[in-house]
Amino acid sequence: MTLSSDRVHLSVPTRSDTAAITQGCQDPAVIRWTTVPTPYTDRDAQTFVDALVGPGWASDREYTWGVRRPGSTWLEGVVSFRTEHRDLGFWLAPTARGEGLMHAAVELVADWAFSRGAADVYWECYEGNVGSASVARASGFSFTGTGTARIPDRDGGPTRAWTGLRRADGLPASDLPWPAASFADRGQEGDASPTSRR
Repeated sequence: MTLSSDRVHLSVPTRSDTAAITQGCQDPAVIRWTTVPTPYTDRDAQTFVDALVGPGWASDREYTWGVRRPGSTWLEGVVSFRTEHRDLGFWLAPTARGEGLMHAAVELVADWAFSRGAADVYWECYEGNVGSASVARASGFSFTGTGTARIPDRDGGPTRAWTGLRRADGLPASDLPWPAASFADRGQEGDASPTSRR
């Protein structure tokens, strides 16, 4: 299953993406804002592809795409949609940030979820993750508050999250203002949204 626009191409990650996934998961921002293993090795990338990506698609539990530039096979990041809570998770390599790739990817995945009958799509990031909030805001999500993250921190404990929702009918899900900090650093577009088992 692929999704494409003139800005981004999304396709299922495979073992041929091992080097790109491993490289992307060395980034300090990806490590800080997600629960990827650290240190991250080629074996972690292969386990991600074999134990999460394939079974996720087969079970209708989690749909994961590799984010690529049009015409390129190199994986620049990952975006996933989990069906249980209709939520998104993503990360983008630092060399691809600031070009709107993740914004375009999130829009494609949200529209795909709506086409499958989802009434809304949920997003969260650990509190303070300006890059992820910037992507969600630009992709039409409404800020819905700050609370305990659904995905625990790296040590399995509770942590705070910014949350958002995008409705299929296009109506705002909330009139809460986005945190002022989420407007501060648009150049870091697409750092990461918390995502487990990476």
